Amino acid sequence: MIRYAILFGFAFMFFLLHYTGDINKYINTRYAYLSISAIVLLGLLSLYEFWRGYKQELAAEKRAAAAKQALEQGAEPGELVEVGGHDSNGHAHHDHDHAHHNHEHAHQDHDHAHPHGRDHAHELFGHTHEPSSKWKRYAGYAILLFPILTGIFLPVKTLDSSFVAAKGFSFPTLEEEVKNSPGNHQFLRPNTSLYYSQEDYDKIKNKEMEEFVQLPEIDLNDDNYLKGMEAVYNYPNSFIGKTIQFDGFAYKGQQVDGRHYFVFRFGFIHCIADSGVFGMLVEFPKDTVLNNDDWLHVKGELTWEYYQPLKATIPVLKADAYEPIEAPEDPYVYRNFN
Repeated sequence: MIRYAILFGFAFMFFLLHYTGDINKYINTRYAYLSISAIVLLGLLSLYEFWRGYKQELAAEKRAAAAKQALEQGAEPGELVEVGGHDSNGHAHHDHDHAHHNHEHAHQDHDHAHPHGRDHAHELFGHTHEPSSKWKRYAGYAILLFPILTGIFLPVKTLDSSFVAAKGFSFPTLEEEVKNSPGNHQFLRPNTSLYYSQEDYDKIKNKEMEEFVQLPEIDLNDDNYLKGMEAVYNYPNSFIGKTIQFDGFAYKGQQVDGRHYFVFRFGFIHCIADSGVFGMLVEFPKDTVLNNDDWLHVKGELTWEYYQPLKATIPVLKADAYEPIEAPEDPYVYRNFN
């Protein structure tokens, strides 16, 4: 029944993540159908494993009842294996006595020819490995149970500026071809070139640039945040002077003065393995004082400046207006490839 518990545990854990809405803290929600498929498949497998275990328990109970009945009828203990055995139709094997007696002498001759050889081999190769095999099996069960227990009972933490401070962030120059290995967390600039050939990516980024550059004012919302931010970083000269507005949380970073804060959103391209913190540096009006994780709506004109702490030229939004806002119910944004 341990296999049943593991399969059911994984199915229940994924179901719980969907029910509570925490699944969007692990994957891009456009791939939610994959985890739903996993719930169905794991649920069916757990039902099959439960049925199989139930049948095995019934068979064991029948053998125990047959053995008990044989003892009550005066059978010798050595004959219980034959008495308790069953054929494919569930009938007890009571008709092997004659065959057993006919082969008795042959078995005795075989024992003399191989005195205790099988017993010694069994002792050497069977019993010595059995405890090790059990421990490996139990260790495997423990490894599988660990993510189930942590996934069900441990709370899911929403990422905030402490993650940025712990990991730090860097910004590769846009003139260089950036090919980070999949699984690395990204910062500032969304980069989906990892998932395309160079030719295909050139077509996609040109199409997405044209989608935004023709707008008189660019509003980066939950649906287009990552797509629009990537277009801005890919074609900075095309967006210089454009009015851009978006929501995000403040992060002080390594400021050159007290007026500059980064405004970020945590986002998923596919899943948490390629998640990152995306946004841009914002120049606020004089005497602006913000704290890390303050949520804001910012609006201003896009410029392009050299930022000494990162030793790179990056987009800077000169905010002519901003306002504090409540943190959204879902603080994450997801890459839309449509």
